[in-house]
Amino acid sequence: MSTDPQADTAAAEDPATPEADPSAAAEPEAAPEATPEPGRADAGSGADAEADLAAAGSPAGADRTEPGDARATEHGAEPPAPGRGGEGESPAGPASEADLGTGPAPTDDAAGSEAGSEADADADAAAGPEGTAEQAAEAQAAPALSEAQAELAAQKIERERIARRKAEREAPVEAGAKLSGKAADLLAAVRAVESGEKPSPVYFDEAPAAPRRPSPAPAAPRPAAPAAVAAPAPSADTVEGVRAVLARGGAPEALAAPAAAALGEDAAGQLTENPWRLLSLPAVRPAQADGFARALLGPGAGPGDERRTTVLVGWLLAQAGLKGHTALEAPVLEKALAQYGVPDPAEALEEAIAEGSVLVFHEPLGPPVGADARDAEDTEDAAQPVRLLVGLEGAAMAEESLADGLARLAAGTFDATGDWERAAGSAPSPSAAELIRAVAGHGLVTHTGGEAARAEPVALAAAARDLGLRVCVAAHAPGGGPDPVTVAGLLSGAEGPGRDADGQFALDLLVVLDAPQLDVEAAAALVESVPDGARLVLSGDPGVLGSAGAGRVFADVLAARTCPQLVSRTPDPGPLGELVSGIGIGELNQVDAPGKEVVIVPVKDAGEAVHRAVQLVAESVPRAFGIPADQVQVIAPGHGGSAGTRALNVALKERLNPGPGRFGGFDPGDRVVHVPSAGRALAARVVSADAEGLHLDRSGARVVVPKELVESQVRHGWAVTAHQAVGTRWPAVVVVLPGDAAQALSRDWVYTAFGRGERHLSVVHGVDQALPHAVAEVPAKPRTTRLTGLLTALATAGTQQPE
Repeated sequence: MSTDPQADTAAAEDPATPEADPSAAAEPEAAPEATPEPGRADAGSGADAEADLAAAGSPAGADRTEPGDARATEHGAEPPAPGRGGEGESPAGPASEADLGTGPAPTDDAAGSEAGSEADADADAAAGPEGTAEQAAEAQAAPALSEAQAELAAQKIERERIARRKAEREAPVEAGAKLSGKAADLLAAVRAVESGEKPSPVYFDEAPAAPRRPSPAPAAPRPAAPAAVAAPAPSADTVEGVRAVLARGGAPEALAAPAAAALGEDAAGQLTENPWRLLSLPAVRPAQADGFARALLGPGAGPGDERRTTVLVGWLLAQAGLKGHTALEAPVLEKALAQYGVPDPAEALEEAIAEGSVLVFHEPLGPPVGADARDAEDTEDAAQPVRLLVGLEGAAMAEESLADGLARLAAGTFDATGDWERAAGSAPSPSAAELIRAVAGHGLVTHTGGEAARAEPVALAAAARDLGLRVCVAAHAPGGGPDPVTVAGLLSGAEGPGRDADGQFALDLLVVLDAPQLDVEAAAALVESVPDGARLVLSGDPGVLGSAGAGRVFADVLAARTCPQLVSRTPDPGPLGELVSGIGIGELNQVDAPGKEVVIVPVKDAGEAVHRAVQLVAESVPRAFGIPADQVQVIAPGHGGSAGTRALNVALKERLNPGPGRFGGFDPGDRVVHVPSAGRALAARVVSADAEGLHLDRSGARVVVPKELVESQVRHGWAVTAHQAVGTRWPAVVVVLPGDAAQALSRDWVYTAFGRGERHLSVVHGVDQALPHAVAEVPAKPRTTRLTGLLTALATAGTQQPE
């Protein structure tokens, strides 16, 4: 959940292509004109949008597409960042004219991030939009880190120092592709940093999620990390040293501050020794780093240089992490290396593993073969089919620590006394009673259900408090639960019960709502902080968009089936509940909405979509339902394009709060989204600004955003993406689907966006049959993770321990 540039290049504005994605495919043709349903005002007539509210309906084009219809290539409407890869997508392509910014973009099978990777959303906070490279570096260094992020970052820095090359290799290596124009290439990278653009997405979805063989014995849980301290900005001498190295390589000096912030005090030495370390900057592509290396090292800087291949392996895995994967299959990684011109990908991967820059895991794919199952374990002839997974140390440590912590909690024993049974008997619903009984006797329980089912863990928390337990309910977004506690606030210590002398939460029951939004790092830090003897409940809707960060924690825990799983039988009420429930199983049904709960507004083009959206927010919905405009939220598939969130926010500001934008583009009263860290999008309103920064009102709490971070952390918030909307609901929601966003839609995106409205949903519909096609044929994209296998193995080992 992120900020984004307030202005972009014309190419980046195309919602059919990822922002700042040089490898994005060409803009698709506009969707066929939607046909208004009988009794509905003609979308092109310019009639007041309230006429559309006069006739309720279900999404236009609800008829299913035929199975033979080709699946649309998915183009991201947002910059790539923590998101999901897609089946059939390939790793990042080889260095091309598109990489250099001088030629046409290649068209991959899936050339861009899907709208669900709006997790851009939050990567934008790390590399600020439109700002200078120095501002981008400050934006990365200044915000406070979570405990998990601080610990993992420290481990990464130490690992890099240990693994650093001791001397530059003198032997000549084979020359690689004939690259040219290095200065122009790196200038393009600078412009990308300055405009807040992101590197083009890399897809690794040929590696399906599957369990892996975990370590034979779980490690002891790590103690809670100390309070995180923001990393200091690089010194002037460090920046100056990096600037000198960049100048020798023909690189723009504006990259000096970001490079120093990314590589540390020894940045100049690292770049001199291994110029490909320039890939540590998010906007730099391999082809640009190749040009820089050639300028420093001469023609011997070829594609097979071990320094290049080692960095490239790590870069590819980092790009996979931005798509939600915690590991990659070795063949997928080797294929990606080959596409970047590495002459022997298998050998390059072996070298990276030998140097310890990446970790390797062997995951069993089934029972041993070649021997009778009864004595397979004792027979040397039995072969165990495995797959080879490769991952970075940070994600591996977080995933294994998380598995250990969950297994520890699941192994806890509890006395389900009569008090718990009495509490269950007083529960407000049968599903709530089942949840209370399950938690009474178990340390780890999962709970799934829709929006109405959120009342069940809340009832559990109330019952536990009545029994004298210390209880905390944490949600993903502010206001998402009965307590004003968010997961991020709980981890930082700013919210919740605080920690005891051992660094663990002072509680007996922790209920986590919106569990699908947990990534592995946050989940590991959370679970490690739950003390022995306490209970943990993970609750959420498995149909919504996944976490912004790497991993699929909630889905993996459900797949492992190593703890009680409660499925709510409480349906979401009314036409909206019926519509969203159908989407969850792949059906876009027509629903009877006598109270105008669901309204479709067909449009012909993006300009009309923006016009009708503004009309609905400012006039029609307030007049028809009495809902103030400030409580109507607009949701779009992406930030870019003529009907993306940026264009919508410009139009909505002009209508609802016009002003000159004298505070860095903002005026008092502007509705904004504050992104203090990746994965957090907090609704706020602008109060004022001064030399200290931009003053915001966040649900009654005053927050000051330093002026140097405003561009990277604050954006207008009348219109948001679905990822930014997860965990929050509004009385009314207007979902804008322009024709050029058709290929960005997926079932989980539609499910999430349509489910954000409590009383009313308007769909500004310009995608024709792409909407039912996405619901029926485009499920959530898989992520390659290891948590399911780790949990299963730990549970199996626990049951086989001798008595």
